[in-house]
Amino acid sequence: MDALRPGDPARIGGHRLLGRLGAGGMGVVYLGRTEAGALAAIKVILPEYAGDEDFRTRFRREAEAARRVDSPWAVPVTGADTESETPWLATEFVPGPTLSEVVARCGPLPTRSVHVLGRLLSRALTAVHGAGLVHRDVKPGNVLLTADGPRLIDFGIARAAEATALTATGLVVGTPGFLPPEQATGAGAGAGPEGDVFSLGCLLAYAATGRPPFGSGAVDALLYRTVHDEPDLAGVDDPALRALLGECLAKDPAARPAAADLDTRIAEDVPGDGASADWLPEDVARMIAERSAAMLALPDIEATVSTSATTPAPAPARRRFLALAAGGAVALGAGTFAAVRLIGDEPDGRSGASPAGRRWVIGVHADLTGAQEAAGRAQERGVRLAVDRFNSRTDKPFTLAVKVLDDGGDPARSVRVAEEFARDRDVLAVIGPTGDAATGAALPAYDEAVLPLLTVSSLQISYPARVNAAFFQASPSYAALSMPIVNRLLLRPDVERLGVLIDRSGGQAAYQAGYATNLMTPSLTTGTTHPRVVPAGTTDLGPVIADLLGHRSDALFYAGDAAGGARAARALAATPFEGPSMAQHTVMRPEFLERAGETAEGWEFIAPFTDAGGVSGEPGVPGAADFAAAHRKRFGAAPAAWSAEAYDVTGLVAQEVAALVGSAAKGGAGPTGSPTATPSGGTSSGSTPSGGTPSAGTPSADGRPGRAALVAAIAASRYKGISRTYAFDEERQQLVGQDAHLYRAEGGRYRYLGPAPKPKS
Repeated sequence: MDALRPGDPARIGGHRLLGRLGAGGMGVVYLGRTEAGALAAIKVILPEYAGDEDFRTRFRREAEAARRVDSPWAVPVTGADTESETPWLATEFVPGPTLSEVVARCGPLPTRSVHVLGRLLSRALTAVHGAGLVHRDVKPGNVLLTADGPRLIDFGIARAAEATALTATGLVVGTPGFLPPEQATGAGAGAGPEGDVFSLGCLLAYAATGRPPFGSGAVDALLYRTVHDEPDLAGVDDPALRALLGECLAKDPAARPAAADLDTRIAEDVPGDGASADWLPEDVARMIAERSAAMLALPDIEATVSTSATTPAPAPARRRFLALAAGGAVALGAGTFAAVRLIGDEPDGRSGASPAGRRWVIGVHADLTGAQEAAGRAQERGVRLAVDRFNSRTDKPFTLAVKVLDDGGDPARSVRVAEEFARDRDVLAVIGPTGDAATGAALPAYDEAVLPLLTVSSLQISYPARVNAAFFQASPSYAALSMPIVNRLLLRPDVERLGVLIDRSGGQAAYQAGYATNLMTPSLTTGTTHPRVVPAGTTDLGPVIADLLGHRSDALFYAGDAAGGARAARALAATPFEGPSMAQHTVMRPEFLERAGETAEGWEFIAPFTDAGGVSGEPGVPGAADFAAAHRKRFGAAPAAWSAEAYDVTGLVAQEVAALVGSAAKGGAGPTGSPTATPSGGTSSGSTPSGGTPSAGTPSADGRPGRAALVAAIAASRYKGISRTYAFDEERQQLVGQDAHLYRAEGGRYRYLGPAPKPKS
């Protein structure tokens, strides 16, 4: 829990506020105490949304829905005022971890625990459905665990079973991976109580196995599997539980049992009054006990006082922080992330405060300890150098700092990282995440907070459209990269047929890159393809290579991982083949060169990242030489892959924030067109913020631009960086253009050949 900030109220609706449990783009959740001493989690809507009648209607509906549910296994509403100038909703405070947090930290639950969980949550859903409601978002993150049983929370998208949803037509409402098929197809407005039972089945399967029954990854693929594939229940060894899950997960809503029926069919005893947490494993019970023990610190919290807006905020090092969860808002304690740093980014380590004393934050959401650690570290360094550059300006209107959170490449941790950034109102924008799966998992939290998120290395062909459109894919997708691949391999006189080898060991990245290359070849050229897909784990690629050559393939493209790429290179070297061979950029790791040895020689790669060190000597690339020199000076090494791209997008964000701050100071609407020098060495044509509500873009008291206004400014920007010119299409906010870079394996290293050639027409 964070201390109250200057400007926070001292009391809300008869509650004395003790601290902040969390914050999102729409409001703040406080921990409060009534005059009688009861603790409550109080959701308070931000002023800029309180005046939005549609938003107020949704909030009113949430309060009404939650009030109608009467069950000991659903967190009750203890008070609300949806009509006041500052709308608020209070629920009973539950100091327990979420089911998603428990499974992420302690692993799957034993069979008895799953049975108890299922029986008590079925009772909660029976109460929900008995009140004429459908919850529509039953998922592990919406279940809190306590010693005497679970609690169902968050009725934010619940609705009356016969009501029309207040959402856009075709919007998928809920959480992919835990949606019933009827919601996954976009028919969410028609989902009934049977959908909640399906979601409960997904939740129980997750609790029993540690993974969602329809997998993870790309949202579109996840929704497809939910509609068409059978659930993965491997690891559910108890026959009765497996049979029950199978019925809950039936594709036909009519074939699923009712929530009330589940209560009678699950024979497991449930905890009684005053029970200990013996229904849970010891390590989970210990987590719950620690959370409850943390409550003992609350009487020592300093008395709440009403402070003026000019009172300085407490330094981050002095803020008290408790690991608590309440009403769906989770406060993450120290140690949750492997790397958490918030520092001033002057090269000499000083804070470098601006004359106005304003200091705001650029977040870095990265994999710093997982499979993509090298890319995550490179991006962090790029962000820091861009912030250095901005803070070195003598005329800077504010100072930037960098906050780094590590998700380890794990989607579950990625969600927690996103929630932590969303709660921090000093964070202007976030660069990251590093990988596709982590990005997909984090998007809902960033979108809800309307917090600009710019990724340079998540290349999935599509991500689901979000309500607030705060996500920018600042790198070409796998589909966009297929175009320079096809151009390089087939626009030559000696190639007529391209052999495409898709190695499923490379996951979705390999599948999407290979599929797009196969699809684009006849669209872009007169050539043909011969595609082959091999199962993950295939060790002998010799027969596949022979098949490709036997079908007269005179060029080869491999989509997969580094180990598979090395196998393909060795197998190809054992044949008389002399044509061009290329691999996906995901193969460009030291492992490929080490395993392939001499057979790696001559393989080429189309990559979405530049070699900033190599580019630095070329004329006409603004800022590249300075960037490379600064990188060597600060980090003692040349820039690595993805560093320049992170540097670029940080410069883009800094430029747009500075433009908004300058416009607000002048009372204008923003810059309108003439290129200006950017803080990171590129140029920007400026932008006119559009989209979002005017209130959401109103600057705060200290001049910080609203998040919605910054999202609109980034969407309208055009920025020339080191690696490419950045602009985003209006519909999906993906990078416009096909800029890519060409590399070749030579002499045991990857040599940069320059920008990938484009067709003349």
